[in-house]
Amino acid sequence: MPNNNKTVWSSSDGDLRKKEQTASHARSLPPQQQTAYLHRESGGRGGKVVSVVKNLILTEDDLKVLAKKLKQECGTGGTVKDGLIEIQGEHRQRMAEVLTRLGYKVKIAGG
Repeated sequence: MPNNNKTVWSSSDGDLRKKEQTASHARSLPPQQQTAYLHRESGGRGGKVVSVVKNLILTEDDLKVLAKKLKQECGTGGTVKDGLIEIQGEHRQRMAEVLTRLGYKVKIAGG
């Protein structure tokens, strides 16, 4: 019978892999140096559509501030999840206008 025991190791610092991932976003890049990609997704949401902002290098706080601004401009709800901003509904065009006004380059992906 093969030995199926897996070694589990932890340190007092917790999972260092997660800290490495967030450490890369310790500082936000200025909007002029970034391109925001706007996607439309509906998978896993019961057929409901969300507009997603991807590829921004921002701190968690800056992402939340930007998400709040987009939610206010679109008049809808949304969230920040895994470094992405999700806005409820199909609002890519409006979001593109807001992001462009803030200085981001914008690419609208998908149909």
